[in-house]
Amino acid sequence: MARKRPHKGNNRRGSTKGPRKQRRTITGTLRVLRPGSAVVETPEGTFEVTRSGIREAMSGDEVSVFLVGPKGGRGGGGRSGAHGNGRGAAGGEKRAVVDSVVTRANHTLLGRFELTGPLGAVVPLDNRLCHDFFVVPEDKSPERLGVAPGDVVAARIVEYPTPYTAAVVTIDRRVGAAADLDMDIESVIASHGLACDFSPSTLEQAESVRADVASALADDPRRADLRDAMCVTIDPVDARDFDDAVGARERADGGFDLDVHIADVTHYLPWGSSMDLEARSRTCSVYLVDRVIPMLPERLCNDVCSLRPGEDRLAMTVRMRLDERGNVVSAKACTSAIRSNARLCYDEVDALLVGEKSPADLPCVDDSEAPAVAQMLRALDRIRSLREAARRARGAIDFETRESKVVLDADGHPTGVRVRSRTRATGLVEEAMLLANESVARILADAEVPAAYRVHEQPSAEDLRHTVAPLDELGLLGPGDAAALMAGEPAAIQRVLDAARGTRGEYLASALLLRAQRRAVYLPQNLGHYALGATAYCHFTSPIRRYPDDIVHRALKAHLAGKDGCPEQRAVERMLPQLCSDCSRMERTADAAARDSQKVKMAELYAGRIGAREAGVVSGCERFGVFVSLDETCADGLIPVRDLGSEWFEFDEKRMTLTGESTGTVWGLGRRVVVEVAGVDVPRGRIDFRIPSAGKKDE
Repeated sequence: MARKRPHKGNNRRGSTKGPRKQRRTITGTLRVLRPGSAVVETPEGTFEVTRSGIREAMSGDEVSVFLVGPKGGRGGGGRSGAHGNGRGAAGGEKRAVVDSVVTRANHTLLGRFELTGPLGAVVPLDNRLCHDFFVVPEDKSPERLGVAPGDVVAARIVEYPTPYTAAVVTIDRRVGAAADLDMDIESVIASHGLACDFSPSTLEQAESVRADVASALADDPRRADLRDAMCVTIDPVDARDFDDAVGARERADGGFDLDVHIADVTHYLPWGSSMDLEARSRTCSVYLVDRVIPMLPERLCNDVCSLRPGEDRLAMTVRMRLDERGNVVSAKACTSAIRSNARLCYDEVDALLVGEKSPADLPCVDDSEAPAVAQMLRALDRIRSLREAARRARGAIDFETRESKVVLDADGHPTGVRVRSRTRATGLVEEAMLLANESVARILADAEVPAAYRVHEQPSAEDLRHTVAPLDELGLLGPGDAAALMAGEPAAIQRVLDAARGTRGEYLASALLLRAQRRAVYLPQNLGHYALGATAYCHFTSPIRRYPDDIVHRALKAHLAGKDGCPEQRAVERMLPQLCSDCSRMERTADAAARDSQKVKMAELYAGRIGAREAGVVSGCERFGVFVSLDETCADGLIPVRDLGSEWFEFDEKRMTLTGESTGTVWGLGRRVVVEVAGVDVPRGRIDFRIPSAGKKDE
């Protein structure tokens, strides 16, 4: 039975007001950003939810909302000092209040078990769940599962909160003691509902698989034997599964022949088999900070399907002919058998291309092939340069990003951070994969074959409008750029990114414009890819870790064999809308889990650096404070508005600035600052900064 909330003043049941006037409501999805801050995404736009307007809804719920005018008074702002943050609405825009919950999105949660008198309580690890979750005395699940106060548990919601009662949960599983080293990562896994263990039938089926290259060649006369064609794999140094290999040569006419070989996973993954159903359920591998949760059993990922050097492997190959400007003249796909000549990592290839290493340093299967491999890598690098120019000329957008990865020791303790930007080696692989993906999509789209196409729509003018003021604040807009940006002109976006290169706003501009983009999704029909400037696009190159690629492989194989309408392909096509939806949804989940795991270990790293000072740049600004991204590690943390000074700070939502009322001090994007690590919340992956108490703070 639900427990009543403690009395907190006037009870709405005792109100003497008359009937509430009927309001127009709209339906949308609630997104809680942090405690007390939320937005609702509706067909009419995205609206900020008033601080008290979340009511009993939870993040992800489908809700019915009504709109109200902006809060009166001084507008948005914050006052530092004993009273913390003041909040208000920005610029006259309407805000939303939740009227009712239409559909609940949260059915389970992960949290720490505590005792509160006769009741048990589960305190969510996800701070966006801002509700009390109680375990009633008659529920004996804590005793039955051996749960002690402080343990992390997986709980199921039995009764949702109402205006008068708190939520009730029952405990399904004890995850572990909060003090365990890897408990924070286990919490990430559980909170995102990730499946770790494979079923016995799936593992049994995987163990029976053999790399039957000779029989596959004998059984299918269409499968090309390309084992003598030179190719290599190029991956991060810690990669274990190699699902793509590349080969290239420059022709006498100045053009290039480019081969992209992709592991033929579906040869070993029969449609409807236990392994296929498991992969279909997972839809992708999840790359956490300390482990990979694979889509396929290890037998396939790291053995039979992995394009290991010197071993015969089955592949799907795209053979492309490029002219001297890097344009694709022709592209043909086929099933194949290959043998990789070397397993290379990005650092080795970069060192060769800049002259820091010689061909003799390359770890080839046959040392005598090293000069030829080096020549091939240089050809791939020339293709990279040509393709980057060709893509830009047709309207593709190149965002500048930095990827940070926390480095762990053998015991899982963080020891540092590795930051990787795009290099020539990563670029040459990326360009080859983009060409293969686009070529396969073009083959399928021209034949009107249903498949899992990768679709990216043009961003809305409204979303792009929000980038104009902060980009102008960074000094990155030229004449006419604002109007061109809001019109979604790719050339205008690229001009801004080019203007930002080498400035304090380089990565901030990319982040702002990336947030304004619609998320790319999988759809059964081809609608093109806006950011790539491609009329057709799909994912073909990572079938070991992405199920949409396996869908594309099946469609391509059926098309090449003249079996577009075969029973298996008809079954795939019937399920295609749901498969695409599931893959898009799980991709978002996997990305969020990967980010959360990195944040947890980053916070753990900075737990040992309390009081340390580091340089960074303001990367975000809200009413409650400013976010700072550190130069050395890309770690993000918050300086609360109360720590900026003793004056009132006015928040300008459009320009993303906080301005001191008395001093005129402006905190905005791109401001250089030295911060001191003030504290961390490891389970939630949060880092707090403060301004050092003495000395000049800004660089």
